[in-house]
Amino acid sequence: MSFALTPEQEQIKESIARICKPFGDDYWLQRDTDGEFPEEFCQAIVDEGFMGIAMPEKYGGSGLGIADAAVMAQAITESGAANAGFAALIIGIFGLNPVVVFGTEEQKQKWLPPIIKREDVACFAVTEPNTGLDTTRLKTRAVWDGKDYVVKGEKIWTSTALRANKMLLIARTKREEETKRPIDGLSLFYTDLDRDYVEIRPIDKMGRKCVDSNQMFIDGLRIPKEHLVGEEGKGFRYLLHGLNAERILIAASMVGLGRAALKKAAQYARDREVFGRPIGMNQSIQHPLAESWAELEAANLMAFQAANMYDEGKDCGLQANAAKYLAAEATFKSCTNAVMTHGGMGYAKEFHVERYLRESLIHRLAPISPQLILSYLAENALDLPKSY
Repeated sequence: MSFALTPEQEQIKESIARICKPFGDDYWLQRDTDGEFPEEFCQAIVDEGFMGIAMPEKYGGSGLGIADAAVMAQAITESGAANAGFAALIIGIFGLNPVVVFGTEEQKQKWLPPIIKREDVACFAVTEPNTGLDTTRLKTRAVWDGKDYVVKGEKIWTSTALRANKMLLIARTKREEETKRPIDGLSLFYTDLDRDYVEIRPIDKMGRKCVDSNQMFIDGLRIPKEHLVGEEGKGFRYLLHGLNAERILIAASMVGLGRAALKKAAQYARDREVFGRPIGMNQSIQHPLAESWAELEAANLMAFQAANMYDEGKDCGLQANAAKYLAAEATFKSCTNAVMTHGGMGYAKEFHVERYLRESLIHRLAPISPQLILSYLAENALDLPKSY
């Protein structure tokens, strides 16, 4: 079994690196300071035809696999764009997969080309303040009134909502007590983000300042029947279909971020002299960095094993979740080691590693916690009893 990138994937990696070159660390430091959305970066990706990398050619995409999209995601974060560069694009790269798989032909023809061309910008409205990881218990209601679905509820941690004119929304179309299982009453919609009925409040957060995260308060939003994706009551199942791909893309992107931090740390260790010698001669500096290199490479192998299994249509839930866990932990450690290698200057923004560390925490926490992944692996890989 070969784990090497294909010639086509090497070309993707080189092309993304070329596109990212004008958007280096100083660009992302500035965006981290002023909070301005990196629209010119997104447009550069669109102009080179990469936004639709994993979408069907029929609708303007490239029709490539998740492994190819993972190469792209990793090249973006490894360039120094870190999580901000990845998060600015991810909903356009793969977020509409439920529409690709479960939408009608009319919906796909109408909705997918504008996303690929960035004529439309979407956000993903799933998480709620009082449900967290227990997604089947979502409270936002979408009630059919004979003409439209009328939506009322709250969402939180909705990325890019300030930029978006569309949203992929999951809401309850049947009350929980009316269903056999809570999962049965949830439906998925792709609709207009009408600010007359949706209040958006940005969350001031620790990192990734240029990609907004928001609370959303929805009151009276009307959604026509034709904006329902698939069948009513099956929305959560549609989301589950794309979770493995999401885990894989996050894992690959995190490895890229960890590598960016490790590269900075190794360069600083070669250049910085204390007591008449480079600090990189000291094993106390070498060993943590070497350990991070090994852990990142291992996480990367798991990520691309999962990606290849996904593209071959194989069950890859264990591998995708393990990849996300391993990559998140290895990257957090790599970024921490990078800050520590820089000593006091690791705390200074001009050396960039403190930004990497802050952004590494996002996908250590979300969209699923490391503890819940370990519980899933214990149950499904080790046949241990369910703990939650």
